[in-house]
Order: sequence, then structure tokens, then C-alpha cells
Amino acid sequence: MEKQGSLSINSENIFPIIKKWLYSDHDIFIRELISNGCDAITKLKKLAMMGEFEETEGEEYRIDVYASPKDKTITFVDNGLGMTAEEVEQYINQIAFSGATDFINKYKDKSNDDQIIGHFGLGFYSAFMVADKVTIETCSYKKDAEPVFWECDGGTEFSMTESDDDTRGTAITLYLNEDSYEFANEYRVREVIQKYCAFMPYNIYFTDEDKAEEEAKKKEEEAKKKDKVIEVDTTEEDDLVGDDKKDKKTKDKSDKKSDKDKADEKENSDDEAKADDKKDEEEDGKKEVPLNNTNPLWLKNPKDCTEEEYIDFYQHVFLDFKKPLFWIHLNMDYPFNLKGILYFPKINPQYDQLEGTIKLYNNQVFVADNIKEVIPEFLMLLKGVIDCPDIPLNVSRSALQNDGSVKKISDYITKKVADKLSGMCKTEREEYEKYWDDISPFIKFGCLRDDKFCEKMTDYMLFKNLEGKYITLPDYLEAGKEKYENKVFYVSDEVAQSQYINMFKEEGIDAVYLTHNIDNPYITHLESKNENVKFLRIDADLADNFVGEALTEEQTKEYTDKLTEIFKKATGKEKLTVKVESLKNENVSSMITLSEESRRMAEMMKVYSMPGMDPNMFGSEGETLVLNANNKLVKYVLDNPEGKHTNTVCCQLYDLAVLANKPLSPEEMTAFVARSNEVLNILVGN
Repeated sequence: MEKQGSLSINSENIFPIIKKWLYSDHDIFIRELISNGCDAITKLKKLAMMGEFEETEGEEYRIDVYASPKDKTITFVDNGLGMTAEEVEQYINQIAFSGATDFINKYKDKSNDDQIIGHFGLGFYSAFMVADKVTIETCSYKKDAEPVFWECDGGTEFSMTESDDDTRGTAITLYLNEDSYEFANEYRVREVIQKYCAFMPYNIYFTDEDKAEEEAKKKEEEAKKKDKVIEVDTTEEDDLVGDDKKDKKTKDKSDKKSDKDKADEKENSDDEAKADDKKDEEEDGKKEVPLNNTNPLWLKNPKDCTEEEYIDFYQHVFLDFKKPLFWIHLNMDYPFNLKGILYFPKINPQYDQLEGTIKLYNNQVFVADNIKEVIPEFLMLLKGVIDCPDIPLNVSRSALQNDGSVKKISDYITKKVADKLSGMCKTEREEYEKYWDDISPFIKFGCLRDDKFCEKMTDYMLFKNLEGKYITLPDYLEAGKEKYENKVFYVSDEVAQSQYINMFKEEGIDAVYLTHNIDNPYITHLESKNENVKFLRIDADLADNFVGEALTEEQTKEYTDKLTEIFKKATGKEKLTVKVESLKNENVSSMITLSEESRRMAEMMKVYSMPGMDPNMFGSEGETLVLNANNKLVKYVLDNPEGKHTNTVCCQLYDLAVLANKPLSPEEMTAFVARSNEVLNILVGN
């Protein structure tokens, strides 16, 4: 059977789905209803600009939010263009018919300044996620328009009648359901407005109706007390008794005062009256403070922003009272509209993970934090805001639709960051070096994640050497091509590797500091980009530069076999690998080396919580105890394999080598201290 037709949608079936599943977070209804109010004002301003509406001089466009914990209601009021009965029928009674889209289409030839927030016609229905009943009271800007009252109890049935409130604008009241009473609480509402609406384009004010009512009653009572007239009794003195007589006397006495005294009293009385009047005026006309900032810093021209403004904005938005290192102000109008500020925060390189916050806005309306499709992953380590009206959002404005422009926006942000950093390195090298230790983890992470970013930053990656100077990789390789061609020695722990650092300095061999967690994968990345270059930690296999007159092959084998047997027996470490070298510095007795490959593998396994190799567990595969054949203590062990103090010397040399790399375990430290005391006793002859 062949049949053709059109699909039908039953509102009774679709409405519950919209109410329950359209938005992931129920508090979003506040954002949606305030956004609708902003759209209503924007439309009215456009009409005024086109001469179709005459604005009232001095009128403030605003959104008012009223909550009543007692009545369990929350109301949103705007003084925008309002709606006629026909418009309510069209935009409210027809689900997903967008008044914003209709308005844009109608006036697209007369105004191209599109700052309308909503486009889907569904924002209003978010109210039913939290309300059992919703009412709308609205009056259009149009001349002689009749005000409308609309009511719906959350089903598909509604009622419309004429309202008696002819004030232009719209008031939407939500009668909250039992699960949503929290949204009648002042602090909860303020929290949500601060989250979603902190930078919306029109002032947003909040009033707790219950508190306002109490304050009004209190003022009324105070006014009554003030206005009460105290009548003076004219009874003769003889008829007065007690305190009344005393008061009358006081009056008689005052009557006898000089004219000057009376004049002074009158002046003081007038001053007090004026002060009271002024106080009353201040209380009655107390200036309202909006909850939002209608002109966020990112909308300004970067040339008009001061350093103080950038820092204040950062501290206010991110509640981070450390000063950011520097920032990048994004300001683009073509081929898409994008504005924002990205901050490089002060970081602690010892943190295992770094997490920033990039807040995404759409026409000054908060969408979400850290949307990866728009913001490159490595920039998630930064803090900042990005406002892009061209971002294609889904219906609930909580996620992106697949769109080719998203990738272009992401690429643009990456390019701007790379341009800023490379520009600083070229023209502000001193400042760039000052920030390098703090910003290098961001940049290195970016190089690992983004090939284009890596290419742009290749010539601007710095390394701090043993002298504390910042150099590039080509600079380092060029300076050391005679002593360590294509090898890059690095320090990961300045304290633990101090013995090795001193040896390098004595031999005039340079090394660079790579102390952050990101450095291990980063140097592997660099090796893949520079196939002849090899990175070696400073305590890896010893370079030939440290070796003096080499031992013969026979001597090396004889010493190694002999010392291996003695040290294994003394330390009890059967897997211990011993290597004998004739080092130039005879004061160096022993040291631990760990092959670069073994160490990197162990660190990788540790990062991914894989049991097995641990770079701090000496005696494991890849670790070698290097003994200096020129050192007197090593010679003593060679000459006295069964000597009285041989075991003590062996254990002490091993522990000293380990201590140069890491702390001993509690048991090992206890034994080391006891042995050290024993050695001191031997020295003093006890």
C-alpha cells in the first residue's frame, strides 16, 4: 500500500517533553525569561531608531525580578515593546514560533544590527519546568493597544482576558511547584542571575517582595509617629500636679529667656528638621544597584582599556586575587563577530594538573564554561571570556551544533594567542623571559596538542640554562656541538641533582632546567621533531667528558667484577648493577645513574598508575651504581674486600649516592644515621 502525507505533532504529547527535557539545568529558566525581556527592549529600541516609536526622555530600560518566599512566586518584568492579544496568540500559544525571528525577518532591510538573543521561540516554556501555573500580563507599545492577561496551569489549556494594567511591557509570574521553592529565595535567584546574566545588555534589578512589604510598613509607622502633634495643655498651674506641674514650670522658665536664646533655639530646631528631611529623602530615594554589568570590558576597544580595568575585571569574574601575568584582548568583526579577553594566570609548577576557566557568551548571555569545540584544548588552562554571537547553539543554548564556522573560530583564537606570544618574544624579550617559567606549561601543552600552534611557536620556545639565562634549542646545540653534539642535558630537580650540576659546571658543560610535569612528554615530542637530537637527564649515563685517564679493558673488568660482588654482599641488593669509571674529580666516590629510556618508561607507567617501574625505586632495572676508581674510599674497598670496615664503607657509599637523588626510606635513614655515628666513633678512636 502506497501512501503519502505530512507528519502531525500533538501538542499534548510534545509539551511535557519540552518542559522536562529541553533544558539540562532547571535554573536556566531565569536566563531564558530575562533574555526574553532583553529582546523585548532591544526590539523597542530598534523601532525607536527607525522612527516607529517615540521614546520617553530619561526612561531607563530595565528588567525587574521580584520574588516572594511567602507566596512562592517569582516575577519577571520588562519595559520593552509588550504584546497585543494577536501577538500573544501567535508567539505564546503556538509553541516554537519565534517572535525574535519574525521580528528580524520583518525589519532586516531597515536594521542590520542584530543583537536579538532568542531565535527558537522556546525560552518562555522553560518556566513550566519549575511552575505549576504561569501568568502573563502585557501591554503593547502600539497606540490604543488593549492590555492582555494570559494564564496557563502547565497543561495545554490556557485563558486570555483583558487586563486592567496598561503599563507598556510584560510581566511574567511563575507560581512555583513544590520542588522549586528555592527559586523564591533571594540568594538563590541572585546566584543564578550572577551565573547566567552578569553581563546582559540592560540593567537587572531584584526585589524581595516580602522584605519590601515589611520595610514599607515600618516606614509608614515611623512617618505616623513623626507627624503626630503633641498638644500642649493650657490648664492653670494650680490644676497641674507631679510631672505635669514640673513641665509647666519649665515652660514658664523658658518664656523668660532672652530673644537671642529663643532665636538660637529656633535655628537649631530648623537645622534638625532639615537633617531629618534629608535623611528621609535619602531613604526614600535610595539608589538601586543593578545585579549586572551592561558594558563588560571585552566589548570595549583594547586601546580604551587600562591595566587596572583588566586586573579588576579578572579578579571580579574569576575570584582570583592574584594578578594575572598578562592578557590577550580578542576583537574581531570579520568574517565572524568575536570578542573576548584571555588571561594567563600565575600558576604553581608543582601542581599535577592545571585547570582554567574560559567562559563562553552569546550576545552577553552566558552559555557554558570550557566548550572544547570553540576553545582549543590547551587554552583550557587559561582563564577568560569569549563572546561570539555567531556561534551556532542548539535550542537549549547549552551546546553547539555542528557547523564549519566553529572550527574557524577555534583556529582564529589559536592564531591570536600565537601571534601575541611571538610578538612579545620579538619586541618585549625581557618581559617574555620574565613570564616564561609561568607560561611555558601552557605553551608546551599547546605544542603537544596543536601542530599549527607548535609550528608558530618553534622559534620562540625558551630554555633556562645553568647560568640562569634563557636560550633557544638551536642556541644550546650550537654552543655545545664540540662537547655534546646533538645532546641536551637537563635538570628536573635542582636540589636532588646538585652533585651532578656541580660536575657539569666544573667541566664547562651546560644543561637546561625542565622541572614541570609537562616536560617529560614535551621533550619526547621535540625528539620526534628533531630526529638527531637526544634529551638526557643530568643524572643519566655519564658523558665521556667526566672521565679522566681511562682504565684498560682488563682493569675495568677486574674492578667491576670484584666491586659488584663486594657491594651486593654488603648492601644485600642482588640486582645491583655496578660500573667502575676513572673520574677526573677524585673527591666524587659514588653516584647513581638511571638510563634515560628506563626513567621515562618508569615515569610514564607511574603517570598512568601502572605498577612496576618507579624512577624513585633504586636497585631496579636501568639503575647503575657508578664507583670512581680514583677515589680513596673505593680503593680501600678494592684493597680490603674482607676488611673490618668494608661493609660499613660500601653501605655508606651506596646510601650517599641514593641521597643525591631522593630521600631514603625511614628504615634506610635509621640505618644510615646509626652507621654515620659508627663512622664518627671510628674517626675519634672510640
